Amino acid sequence: MDESRIYDKVQEAYSAAVKGNGSDYGRKIAAAFGYSEQELASIPDGANLGLSCGNPLALAKLREGETVVDLGSGAGFDVFLAAKRVGAQGKAIGVDMNKDMLERAERNKERTQSANVSFVESRITKVALSDAIANCIISNCVVNLVPEGEKQLVFNEMFRLLKTGGRVAISDILTKKELSPELKGDMALYVGCIAGASQVKEYEQYLHVAGFVDILIVDAHNDLNVYKDKGAQTSTQCCGTDAKNSRYEKESSCCTGKGAEQADALEAIRNDFDNLDFNEWAGSFKIYAIKA
Repeated sequence: MDESRIYDKVQEAYSAAVKGNGSDYGRKIAAAFGYSEQELASIPDGANLGLSCGNPLALAKLREGETVVDLGSGAGFDVFLAAKRVGAQGKAIGVDMNKDMLERAERNKERTQSANVSFVESRITKVALSDAIANCIISNCVVNLVPEGEKQLVFNEMFRLLKTGGRVAISDILTKKELSPELKGDMALYVGCIAGASQVKEYEQYLHVAGFVDILIVDAHNDLNVYKDKGAQTSTQCCGTDAKNSRYEKESSCCTGKGAEQADALEAIRNDFDNLDFNEWAGSFKIYAIKA
């Protein structure tokens, strides 16, 4: 698939997620992938959009005073959780290319007055941050969205950003077997984190080539079909009778113009998944590695 088209469609889908996914959906997805009720209660409203495929913070073992960088930070879900763990002397930096996500994240930062949190607009293939600034790199269901020809760049950036002895703690979707050409070419499956996912051996190679050691990749055996639970989704309410009750109605403008088109696009993507068993083709994996 054309790389520019991939980026355009990913941007479209994730802008739609900002304006469409409600708190009930986000909570259900996050709980399914290992977040505790205490964690979910501690973050700002609207930070969790239900885009996780694991809990990288469970791997990261963050400590007071550390600097953590979240690649593909979205509305700041993992960044705000990380900020609490590294404390006032630490730093939690989110990196994302989507302006709608970053706008939501910045509003959440203002509401919480999180002094140790910052967000950077950048693609994760060339991050606008200095060398060797992080003790830990986290990422949650994002690397699979990078076009195959650019994936190695992401791992090279992880290595560059980490201090010596730093670690990578990633949750990502990887494929269990070779996808058919039809599945690989399905754009809805791509922005849904399946069609662009790597196999385990490919992920290991990316990490190895970048320079990482002690690489560990483990299947978390989570049920990916939880994404298809329409009972937990609220995006279709966006332009319906419940929209007037949404605290984000004004800031998302989802019921007019471009916002409505994005909501329709997100719903179409979800409908395209109905007859596919995600677990047959892919899984949620935990990835850990060290910069020696």
